[in-house]
Amino acid sequence: MADPSIPEKLVSCGFLIYRGQPIESFLLMEHKKRLDLPKGHVEPGESEMECAYRELEEETGIKSADIEVDPDFRHTSEYEVRYKKYDRQPIPKTTVIFLARLLVPVEIQITEHKGFHWHPWSPPHSIQEMAIDPLLANVESHFAG
Repeated sequence: MADPSIPEKLVSCGFLIYRGQPIESFLLMEHKKRLDLPKGHVEPGESEMECAYRELEEETGIKSADIEVDPDFRHTSEYEVRYKKYDRQPIPKTTVIFLARLLVPVEIQITEHKGFHWHPWSPPHSIQEMAIDPLLANVESHFAG
């Protein structure tokens, strides 16, 4: 019988925020050991987009009015995670990333990360093979097509 405290599946949502038109740079958050995007887990009763907006504001200070979301872009990746709080049991996870252009200059407010930086847009990118590189290749293809 499955442990009821361990979720059957996890969903995480966030944004790839970029500056410029065409893209000049995009926002990466700095963890101790890796680069990431502003994202987090969907809370009960929350839509994917609501989660992405909430996490963006919580982790960067960027508000929904500060960005323009591309309605035609949605990148998903699926993989398995093993979190300590769930006794390292394997849990399927889906990450959904939306694409948005920053409309106004914003002072990034760091709350959950070590830092951030605006990475120049210069495909092909080689930043993080499993998560970020496929996303950036998808963005490049999206704008090319």
